[in-house]
Amino acid sequence: MTITTFRAFRSRNYRLFFAGQSISLIGTWMQKTAVSWVVYTLTHSTFMLGLTLFASQFPSFVLSVWGGVVSDRYNRFRVLLGTQVASMIQAILLTILIFTKNYQVWEILALSVMLGVINAFDVPARQSLVYEMVEDKADLPNALALNSSMVNLSRLIGPGIAGIALEKLGDDICFAINAASFIAVIGSLVMMKLPKEKAVPHTKNAFVELKEGFEYIRQTPSLRFIIMMLGLISLFVLPFSTLIPFYAQDVFKGTASTFGVIDSAIGLGAFSGAIFLASQKTGADLRKILFINTIVFGTGLILFSHEHNYALALVFVTIAGFGMMSQITVSNTLIQTTVAPDMRGRVISFYATAFFGMQPLGGLIIGSVSKWIGTTNTMLLEGVAALCIAGLHWQYLRKEKLKARHQTLMEQQPIAPAA
Repeated sequence: MTITTFRAFRSRNYRLFFAGQSISLIGTWMQKTAVSWVVYTLTHSTFMLGLTLFASQFPSFVLSVWGGVVSDRYNRFRVLLGTQVASMIQAILLTILIFTKNYQVWEILALSVMLGVINAFDVPARQSLVYEMVEDKADLPNALALNSSMVNLSRLIGPGIAGIALEKLGDDICFAINAASFIAVIGSLVMMKLPKEKAVPHTKNAFVELKEGFEYIRQTPSLRFIIMMLGLISLFVLPFSTLIPFYAQDVFKGTASTFGVIDSAIGLGAFSGAIFLASQKTGADLRKILFINTIVFGTGLILFSHEHNYALALVFVTIAGFGMMSQITVSNTLIQTTVAPDMRGRVISFYATAFFGMQPLGGLIIGSVSKWIGTTNTMLLEGVAALCIAGLHWQYLRKEKLKARHQTLMEQQPIAPAA
């Protein structure tokens, strides 16, 4: 099982990438936790938490498709190296701002917008480059699942460390640690030995290539369905995380450490789900796994929504985290293993648009609805929305099964002899 679970580590470049990203992502989750805590402490507004999510991710919604074009047109390694350096600069600026102790919410939002712009070009390049890092392409699904385990392990560790740092050391330390963590990922990229990329002349302009990517998705029903479902999940369900500071302070009467522990519980569930995915054998039915885990996601949120027992709430939010993981990882894996190589960056950019674009809009919706019907009822509705989306998955799987059965019957019918 160990060999199966970690088989992508046979590739040296992927091992370097995994090590560097693991360190950097812990810092990233520390910063995310600290930003949410600082904003909620300043405003005590769930709407402002939603606005913060909107500021950090809406630029990615607007620009990700262009990030995909850039990823397909230019050297992905150089693009990724540039975005990582830019992210480090953003973290340094945020550290300096918080260190002065004289800041306004709008300044934090402005730096969040800056990070969103950077991520629009970072995500398509990073996800596309993973394909090139893995020597045996049969290991690609395993590499993507391990990527998810890396992200969610950092989500397990980062918020917990952030909660302690916020209480004991101060919020500026969280941002400083994140800035320093980029040294690891930049160093790992520099140490890689990737195949020399052949220069490909681009006879078409960027607008034509963007249109080609859109047409490719439109004419590929399986890809279109995956991206549409991820968009719905991102809009109506994934913004549940913006409400966690309310639960930490107002439901469980806790501190920054309470917030960190709840966020870490989500990370624990997601990490467990990622390891479960990485352990799947080649050829596993990923669409069925996605359907089942969408149900798990919704059920976990429904159970967590009105739970006032802290221990039980942690159990339920961990279950939600397990189901949440599949939405991103399985969708990415299905895309990466079916998309044409020359379309990879552009298709991933539409995937990133669905993920990053719908979440900030959802954050605004969730923040507004929570002021109208209450935060706990809003969380309950998000769980119900996940179950409804699971219903759409079930209908799609059933339709595909009937289509496959019909195709089999047609192939088994004897061919009539010629007259």
